[in-house]
Order: sequence, then C-alpha cells, then structure tokens
Amino acid sequence: MASSLTCTGLVWAFLSFLCAATSCVGFFMPYWLWGSQLGKPVSFGTFRRCSYPVHDESRQMMVMVEECGRYASFQGIPSAEWRICTIVTGLGCGLLLLVALTALMGCCVSELISRTVGRVAGGIQFLGGLLIGAGCALYPLGWDSEEVRQTCGYVSGQFDLGTCEIGWAYYCSGAGAAAAMLLCTWLACFSGKKQKHYPY
Repeated sequence: MASSLTCTGLVWAFLSFLCAATSCVGFFMPYWLWGSQLGKPVSFGTFRRCSYPVHDESRQMMVMVEECGRYASFQGIPSAEWRICTIVTGLGCGLLLLVALTALMGCCVSELISRTVGRVAGGIQFLGGLLIGAGCALYPLGWDSEEVRQTCGYVSGQFDLGTCEIGWAYYCSGAGAAAAMLLCTWLACFSGKKQKHYPY
C-alpha cells in the first residue's frame, strides 16, 4: 500500500484522528456541567441534558426523570448562547473530523496529500480548533438561564457556576481543540511528500 504521507505525516494522521474523536465525543456527551436538582444528579451539554423535572399528577409533586436526551427542538435549548455554541462547536468538530478522515486516507492512497494539501489541511484544523474554542468560551454565557439556575442553587450567572461544577466533556472538547490547533496544525506542514514531476 502506497502512502502519500511522510513519517511525520503518519503521526499527524494518528493525532488528527485522536483530536477529532476527543472533541466529537466531548461535544456529543451531555456532561459539560454537573449539578443536582431535587436530590438527583443533573448534567448539561450544549444540546443535551441528563435528568429533568416533570410534574407527577398522581402524587401532585415534581419528580426527576433520570434519563439523558436531546432537547425537543433547537429552540428548546435553554439559552441563545448555548444554541450558538452548539452550531459553532458542531461546525468545528465537523472540520476536524473531515481532515482526520482525509489524513487517514492519505495513509493508504498515494499522491492524495501533497505538501500544499497538508498545509491547507493544517489551516482547516486550526479553524476547526478555533471554532470549538469559541464554543467553549461561549458556553459559560448560558449559565444564567432558568434551567441552569434551578440546578445550580439559583446562584449561578454568566461565568459563575454557583453550586455546579464543570464536567469532563467540556475539558475533553477543549483539549481536543487545543491539541488540533497547536500540534496538528504544525505537523500538517510536514505531512505531505513532495509531488513527483512527470516529464510530459
């Protein structure tokens, strides 16, 4: 199997896939923010949450349904900042995944990744990482929404967690994006082989 990647390029392909997978898993999981409500653990992502209150007609009281799911609609996401965060972070993850899959194909297909293509791919990775980073920066702006305040003891606000804490998925997304921006972008510059010039 002929590869269009240098030795550095093979490392880049592996790390690109790792960074994309880390960011995508972090983005999809609803564990960006942890708290509790009615004595039950509650967690939020950008477009998903675990555990939500419902009114129990038979007992005439609020009870927590302990299951995870997406919000019923895009407008159902608690704040405009989280809606923007979902779009921006999703776009960034898509770009990282696109480059990672292209890089992995470069391991098996000859002349797929040239020096120029590698540099363009690095630029796309930098943009993807930047978008995910912007999403992570926007996320705390939504901590003043009513749903979050109910979970965080009614003392949370923008950039103020109240009684809640940051979850592992938030760090996962941020770490994947940072590694893609700082490491993969640099490695991408040396990933492609020089193209052969045919005499015709």
